Amino acid sequence: MSDVTLAPRVVVVHRRSALDELVDRHGTRGQAEFFLRTRGRDLAEVQASHDALADALARTRAAVPAHWRRGDVDRDDLHRFAFEPQDVCLVVGSDGLVANTAKYVGSQPVVGVDPEPGRNPGVLVRHRPAAVAQVLDAVVRGAARVEPRALVRASLDDGTSLEALNDVYVGHAGHQSARYALHVPGGASEAQYSSGVVVTTGTGATGWAVSLARGRADAPPLPGAADAALAWFVREAWPSPSTGTTLTAGTLAAGTELGLVVGSDSLVVFGDGLEADRLTATWGQTVRLGLAERRLRLVV
Repeated sequence: MSDVTLAPRVVVVHRRSALDELVDRHGTRGQAEFFLRTRGRDLAEVQASHDALADALARTRAAVPAHWRRGDVDRDDLHRFAFEPQDVCLVVGSDGLVANTAKYVGSQPVVGVDPEPGRNPGVLVRHRPAAVAQVLDAVVRGAARVEPRALVRASLDDGTSLEALNDVYVGHAGHQSARYALHVPGGASEAQYSSGVVVTTGTGATGWAVSLARGRADAPPLPGAADAALAWFVREAWPSPSTGTTLTAGTLAAGTELGLVVGSDSLVVFGDGLEADRLTATWGQTVRLGLAERRLRLVV
């Protein structure tokens, strides 16, 4: 057996800038600039954001000790990147990029790095590039404060599943009305025809869930950021002779699940707005939604 101890590995997660995507879409920088002008925008604004991201990535990578191992992954490649159990994950970008990454990491600590110097740090990207070296040192010494964030898990009766940091949507692929039977903890059930069901974590409670809860008399209290609890909402339930609107919102504690039995040709299940990374449940299949066993380990 080898007694060689591997140096820690840092994985830097990033995504392409808005400028990169514009040039990709329009072919040239000049065409991208023309497109922005037609919409009253200036290329300089997009260029500044691009430069800030490039600078933040350079400074973040430079902060990693020279003898440590390194990994680098674009958001679009996360689904095929092999994280190692002892990795430290540096996410350089927006809060949404941390949510995207949360689907693919396990118990690895995640450090969110905000690349925009002129704004307040985000909810999940708490650190500046200048602080990365200090944060990494604290992580490997076990001295960093880690905040566990709940994830919602959606599983089908065929064994497939997905997890999300903010929320999971179950409904028609085009967000039109879908038929299903809803089963809530405690044994109550109801046939429904609605625009879908959303289950949110405490992290996602400041996003989509806020608009779903606003103005609803039946809105449950939304979970806190670090709470091991979920809230769920039925969107625009339609009453009819065969469908009801009684069970339209509630909470899920650890160990409890919401169940949907598909009554349409098919429903889609996706998390954190990533519709391309989704499950499809066909007629008669059951979708179960509840707290995931694992937590995102966010370094705060």
